[in-house]
Amino acid sequence: MLDLNEKQYEILNVAEKLFAEKGFDGASVRDISKNACVNVAMISYYFGSKEKLLEQLILIRVQDLKIKLANLFTAEINPFEKINRFIELYIQKIDANRHMYKIMHFEIASKKRALDLSGFNAIKKSNLQLLTKIIQDGQNQNLFKKNINIALITPTILGTYFHFYTNKFYFDDILNFSTDLEFDNYIKNELTQHIQLTIKSLLQYEN
Repeated sequence: MLDLNEKQYEILNVAEKLFAEKGFDGASVRDISKNACVNVAMISYYFGSKEKLLEQLILIRVQDLKIKLANLFTAEINPFEKINRFIELYIQKIDANRHMYKIMHFEIASKKRALDLSGFNAIKKSNLQLLTKIIQDGQNQNLFKKNINIALITPTILGTYFHFYTNKFYFDDILNFSTDLEFDNYIKNELTQHIQLTIKSLLQYEN
């Protein structure tokens, strides 16, 4: 776990909100300090720079998912149920932190600044190891196929989610959503179930 105090969490939450509203470049350290009711020196003391603040924000958002996935691995349920729960957890956490992921993906794609994402990558590798163990357990029980490209399972989940989310106006139109709540509920239910069926078809033997 990251050892942060209450004030640091408050600053990070404010920064996430401002980054989502103004973009990383548009939100200054002064903006963050004003909205968090702290001085600029405190932000510099805690994080060093705006880039380091973003790196810390990314870490705290993915750390919680890592813990939940670790608990899932030890749960006394069959591998198929674990995979379904794995997908639910991923979608729930990504959707809840969609603004942070939007910021992160933009920063990675733009390459405007060098972010230290070694901690983020380490957590992703840990999550992949847990997924691998679940799938191997299913293979050992002859529930899952042997020739599975495990490294592409998570990108399949996230790619489907982000395509849906980034094309919100299109899906609002074709699915007749009139409120954001309808859109969010669709992600929670129909979209999650669709992804679960898609991944299940990749894992299970053909009838």
